[in-house]
Amino acid sequence: MTNEEMTAKIKVGSGFIAALDQSGGSTPKALAGYGVGEDAWGSEDEMFALIHEMRSRIIKSPCFANGKVLGAILFEKTMEGQVDGVPTPQALKERGIVPFLKVDKGLEDENDGVQLMKPIPNLDEQCERAVELGMFGTKMRSVINLADPSGIATNVEQQFVFGRQIIDHGLVPIIEPEVNIKSPEREAADAILLSEIGSQLDALDSSQRVMLKLSLPVAPNLYAPLIAHPRILRVVALSGGYSTDEACTELAKNEGMIASFSRGLLQDLRQTQSDEEFDSVLGAAIDQIHAASMA
Repeated sequence: MTNEEMTAKIKVGSGFIAALDQSGGSTPKALAGYGVGEDAWGSEDEMFALIHEMRSRIIKSPCFANGKVLGAILFEKTMEGQVDGVPTPQALKERGIVPFLKVDKGLEDENDGVQLMKPIPNLDEQCERAVELGMFGTKMRSVINLADPSGIATNVEQQFVFGRQIIDHGLVPIIEPEVNIKSPEREAADAILLSEIGSQLDALDSSQRVMLKLSLPVAPNLYAPLIAHPRILRVVALSGGYSTDEACTELAKNEGMIASFSRGLLQDLRQTQSDEEFDSVLGAAIDQIHAASMA
């Protein structure tokens, strides 16, 4: 796929984006959910090899290329890996799936009700390598725990500062200021976030485009103004700890948002499943998430 074809697919395609970007801190939990305990590896390299095997199995599954998965977000080691001897980004594009790279380095401790991203000192190098491998965009996550106006403003500003740097490399950033769904001030935080993102979008140049990955809001269709904004390519939703059923129910209430689920996509996959069982379970999740994204 050319960059123009990938842009069109993300902008108007009927489907969702798979989140396959668990990194160092979340990999053991992802493997445990897959039925692989920590006694299965003796080093970090062995751990990442196991998670790459799981991701390769997903990518090679026939149902993953059925047209319902528009894109996939990858961890850096997955981007650098191969699927049956083919570089992972190329393997995805051959299946009609647009590749994105997770670029953040994790979260700072909470301050002013938010967790900012840690510094990304090698962001330019990551972007250059992503372009070299044919990636379309990036993704970076920060967290909002409380409805603190100053904290949320700082959080969103940091996302857009990095976002502009990523755009300069010709990539499309997915900006993800996640509102913690367990926050006691969640609805108020949603409203502040809407305002802050709107202000940052208005400040972009007319040629600049970003994507948003947002928690499902308490008030359905709260983010409709962002979905309609001319600087937005697509708005996707994270599952945020919801089960597949819960996340799909909430997503279906929000017209124009599509899914970008991790747990909601992978929660019932197991290493011990036969290829037929694995494809059946993955296919059922893909169908359910696709239906909610198109509701």
